[in-house]
Amino acid sequence: MFLGVTATAIGAPALDGAQEYRINAGDILKITVFKNPDLNQDLRVSETGAVSFPLVGAVDVGHLTLPDAERKIARLLKDGGFVLDPQVNILLTQAMGNQVSVLGQVNRPGRYSLDITGGHLSGVLAAAGGIALSGADLVVVSGTRDGKPLHREIDVVKLSREPNSDDDLTLADGDTLFVNRAPVFYIYGQVQRPGQLRLERGMTVMEALADGGGVTGKGTARGIVVHRRDAGGKVRKIRVKLDDAVHDEDVIYVKESLF
Repeated sequence: MFLGVTATAIGAPALDGAQEYRINAGDILKITVFKNPDLNQDLRVSETGAVSFPLVGAVDVGHLTLPDAERKIARLLKDGGFVLDPQVNILLTQAMGNQVSVLGQVNRPGRYSLDITGGHLSGVLAAAGGIALSGADLVVVSGTRDGKPLHREIDVVKLSREPNSDDDLTLADGDTLFVNRAPVFYIYGQVQRPGQLRLERGMTVMEALADGGGVTGKGTARGIVVHRRDAGGKVRKIRVKLDDAVHDEDVIYVKESLF
């Protein structure tokens, strides 16, 4: 009889039967053989998915479940005549598989374990420290499902208001989350705080002026000029009204009053 394994080691919370963990390259396994302490080992799975175990040599355990790997090592020990009735226990002490990459404008970009973060988009974003101040409100999720490419844009503002919505995706090993920079606009001329500012959703020219601290005593809100890049990449001057929408990368120039 083989000893059970519960994958409740450091960095690897318990998994139910439907999500049984499969060993990946880089994982660290604690392997013990009952009543054979000289065979107990802490081993890292190689890039080829193998571990080098005493007496039996290289054992391919990549993509096996922990119980399957236990049985494989036990069988090799028994067939080789090294241990009469081997009882092998494998504990996952560090999981490097079942991870997703978080890139772009987040506070802690990197790779995160789905087992630790709960497997959902919201948990992974939280582990990455949330979206940075420079980040947009959309998260792009890419990966594969059933052999087909996956590409979804998730509105995190909506997700925060509806935490139980379908937008809190269940992620899979190898997925990538990307947060682009937030859209911006530039405001110059006769405003209190000229410079680059974040473009909020549906922002109007009037709201942009307010974010810039308002028009100075020398300026005028009439005849504002916006420099905007068209689809061909050419910058054009556009006369705008106060209730017109501001676009990403717009440059707003507030003229000096003639009177």
